[in-house]
Amino acid sequence: MRDYIDAAAFKEMILCADAALHANIQVINDLNVFPVPDGDTGTNMGLTINNAAAELRKRSFDSVAAAADCVAGAMLRGARGNSGVILSLLFRGIARRLKGTETAGAEEFAGAMNDGVEAAYKAVMKPAEGTILTVSRLAAAAAVKAAKNGADLENVLAEAISAGNEALENTVNQNPVLKKAGVIDAGGKGYMVILSAVLASLRGEIASGKPVSVRELKEDSVFVEGKVDVPEINIFDTVYVVRKKSPDVDLEPLRRYLGSIGDSLVISDDDEIFKVHVHTDIPGSALSESQKYGALDIAKIENMRLQALDQLAGQKARSTDDLEQVDAELSAMEAGGAPSDEDEGVAEPEKDFGVVAVCAGKGMEDLFRELGADRVVTGGQTMNPSTDDILKAVNRTPASTVFVFPNNKNIIMAAEQCVPLTEKRVIVMPTKTVPQGISAMLNFSPDETEESLVGAMGEAVGNVHTAMVTYAARDSDFDGHSIHAGEYLALLDGALIGSYADTAVLFEELAKAVDEFRPEFITVYYGEDVREDDAETAAGSLRASFPDAEVSVVNGGQPVYYYMISVE
Repeated sequence: MRDYIDAAAFKEMILCADAALHANIQVINDLNVFPVPDGDTGTNMGLTINNAAAELRKRSFDSVAAAADCVAGAMLRGARGNSGVILSLLFRGIARRLKGTETAGAEEFAGAMNDGVEAAYKAVMKPAEGTILTVSRLAAAAAVKAAKNGADLENVLAEAISAGNEALENTVNQNPVLKKAGVIDAGGKGYMVILSAVLASLRGEIASGKPVSVRELKEDSVFVEGKVDVPEINIFDTVYVVRKKSPDVDLEPLRRYLGSIGDSLVISDDDEIFKVHVHTDIPGSALSESQKYGALDIAKIENMRLQALDQLAGQKARSTDDLEQVDAELSAMEAGGAPSDEDEGVAEPEKDFGVVAVCAGKGMEDLFRELGADRVVTGGQTMNPSTDDILKAVNRTPASTVFVFPNNKNIIMAAEQCVPLTEKRVIVMPTKTVPQGISAMLNFSPDETEESLVGAMGEAVGNVHTAMVTYAARDSDFDGHSIHAGEYLALLDGALIGSYADTAVLFEELAKAVDEFRPEFITVYYGEDVREDDAETAAGSLRASFPDAEVSVVNGGQPVYYYMISVE
């Protein structure tokens, strides 16, 4: 039994939690309610905690407070999606409670868990029950109660896990959307995976970088249905840049391949190059496969296990820094500008107002720039940018006040975390779709006052209804609809209209749903997988249904969605 944790123990806990979460990403993602391809809760939480694990591996700490502060800061900047932001807030509260603490016992850690919950609840405008918030709150309450009754740290965590798992199972009854789908909350599941790994680490049942047999785990430490093993962490941190064969090369097959041989995968690109970050045991295979898509430019491969041993021995961890400049240049390109030394740091204000927009697809990016956006962050559905991605774009905008258009409901919270992290004034316009962001940009007049701009753009956003056409990622029975993988899905303002095998039928039903708005303007943005003549056919169907409306067709080039349709 351990009475307290020190910095080394806390660090090991988080590294084990990172490994456990990555082992369960698909389990968590499969809990997603809607059958559409989306931001994936498991992926977002995994990338968020992995940012903390990466920082922890670089450093050693003399107190649990220092280790917790490192984790909180890394998670804040690396937070992706609403689930990732909430996870970062939970750990931010923990760090605040442990400030100035060299070691933490049962009462300190239970109190820290409770402070984490309070921090998360305060940051969420409308906290909903049956979510990660509920699970973490009831787990923390059980921890505090056990600590007050004299339980040691191990039993405090065991009580928290017991209460958390009970709360998780009940989320299906608390959240109407989960109840319709018959599943538990994905974010809550991710949190319990983390908490269970923390306890298993404290007990010495698992260790970072070490494979663990199920037989070695006690019953209340098992954190996956079916008692799945925690795999050995892929040891090679592999980063490289490839110059594309052509600007429109499809990287999706490469993404699937790299995902099958590693984890912590991130691929970013522009018209000329793409950069890969992946943890894998076979970096040579990753490089060989990637060369099918272009010419290898530069690469960095580091053994994370040897780096950890260096740090434990009190030595400087071996490393290569060859890609630092390329990384900075690519970040600048992703933010919407050409690489230059001037892109580093915080840009001096040259004007009162600037704009940062988040979107995916060359046509969409070009449109936002034409409308006056200073920076464009590549991201959206299935590819939520981190808080740090957005923050860099904000800092590089040469304005004293920067408006941010997240253009996706799962990116709004990550954007809001930028507010206290920069000297610039940041105003996040809560745009939930790209068409809403475009409408806001059309009403952006830099000569107006801040109050007038917020009012005009907010009104414009409120007048936009957004229809989406995508595909079913899996078979599902949702809200009375029998959905089959691969069918076309039509959504209007986030609500499912139906699932169709024929796009002609889909647009007929979509027109019926849109009719109540009496549209005057309809803009059809077609995606990267849609031919222009097919887009014109779709627009023709809408023109026939709404002869008095002005219907336009724009090549958005967006992934995931065949069509984004703005209705005003």
